[in-house]
Amino acid sequence: MKKESLSRQAAQRLYDMVVVEKLLSPGEKLPNEVELSRQLGVSRATLREALRALSTQGVLEVRRGKGTFVSHQVERIEDFGFSGLDWVRGQLRDLFELRSIFEPKAAGLACRRATEEELADILAWGGAVDRCIREGQDRTEADRMFHAAIVRATHNEFMMRLLPMINQAVATAVERGAHGAQLAEDTRRDHALLMEFFQKRDSEGAEHAMAIHMRHSIDVMDLAEEAGF
Repeated sequence: MKKESLSRQAAQRLYDMVVVEKLLSPGEKLPNEVELSRQLGVSRATLREALRALSTQGVLEVRRGKGTFVSHQVERIEDFGFSGLDWVRGQLRDLFELRSIFEPKAAGLACRRATEEELADILAWGGAVDRCIREGQDRTEADRMFHAAIVRATHNEFMMRLLPMINQAVATAVERGAHGAQLAEDTRRDHALLMEFFQKRDSEGAEHAMAIHMRHSIDVMDLAEEAGF
């Protein structure tokens, strides 16, 4: 890949981390160049080009002698209103219905478009979810990162902007607790099927597997509602 292309990719990943995934808050200092270049898998020279591009856009702010910080201007960047879904508990089924529309297509796109590194990331987080369930640990973060890795691999900015919605849906579904054992078992089985199709680069299979996963999630939520949860 050309250096210019790598710097654009690094800039896009940083943009997603700050604006879409909100892994860094306004005013927060970025990791040092060595750590950040390692995280992004690029050279320090390429990283500097990406930082300059985002500084020009007003996403980052370079403070001489202090480092690079997230600009407070990012608070005004449109996120389609998905960052504040505190009301989601009462709308969880609707939220999963929306997910069932776009996440299967996202899985198919990701299967076709993922780089080898992105594919490895998807499989690694899928494995982490499985371990958490088998060991009885909280899987919320691993589950969010698994779905986020898939959406990132679509290379579609507008799908990326739906990540806060996905994160909130995953966290709320896990936290509800009702029929948790059933949801966990469905998740293990569905994710295993998904990863099998990703390993084969079978986009149609991945799309169907994600649709099945969304259907199972909705079914469990329906059972919870019937039980009065």
